[in-house]
Amino acid sequence: MAEQNMASYRMPQSLIIKESYPLPPYSTVIGMVHAACGFTEYMPMQVSIQGDFASSVQEMYTRYEFNKNMSYEAGRQNILMQSGDQNYGMTRGLGSVELLTDVQLILHIIPEDNTLCETIAHGLKYPKNYLNLGRWEDLLRIDDVCITDLQEEQVQNNSIVLACSAWIPADIEENLKRTVRLKYPSIGTSYRLHKTYEISNLGLRSWKETIPARYAGCGTVIGKGGRLLTDRTPVVQKNMPYADREVIPVFPA
Repeated sequence: MAEQNMASYRMPQSLIIKESYPLPPYSTVIGMVHAACGFTEYMPMQVSIQGDFASSVQEMYTRYEFNKNMSYEAGRQNILMQSGDQNYGMTRGLGSVELLTDVQLILHIIPEDNTLCETIAHGLKYPKNYLNLGRWEDLLRIDDVCITDLQEEQVQNNSIVLACSAWIPADIEENLKRTVRLKYPSIGTSYRLHKTYEISNLGLRSWKETIPARYAGCGTVIGKGGRLLTDRTPVVQKNMPYADREVIPVFPA
């Protein structure tokens, strides 16, 4: 369980206006976990990301544009930079960033190596540095950390209604379509979310794994008859989603 006062999870394709994903993508959460635990190499893991926010606002920021091959031209650039005998030009202007307010998150971290569960729990409780999700200044407050037992179970009697929004990976959605009676034929808006990357010999980052997923909003109905991965740990924070529910559905990717 975690909260943020304000946060922006930038969509890579947004430029002039930095739009935000409605929930942090997988790569952002995985990076936060690695930073909290002090991992120096990638630890394979799955994550389930759920949560909601109160509203979104727009904020202005100072935007700089420059290129090492761009010579200074008066009237075109408004900042002159000098390096040796060469003059370079930089343009300074305003940009807009979308911020989500009062973000509440339910995160399930499932490491491939189960022996890391204690290490991850300790890292989230006592992180190596302050935790953030999104930008450096988007501080993350951890309200509760616990090690839980997840189980795959049949939805027997009542339908499960999502108490908050969630990323549902495409493979889980397809399975739900086959085995579960959904209120709608498709769940939410489709996204392709980054998860892991690799560093080339030139030191450049390239995305290695991308997860197709849908954003399912709060109130999405999952009917009885299917099998889901669930968490039955009671939610102690009364202001958090699923505080009055027995079952928390988990959608790992």
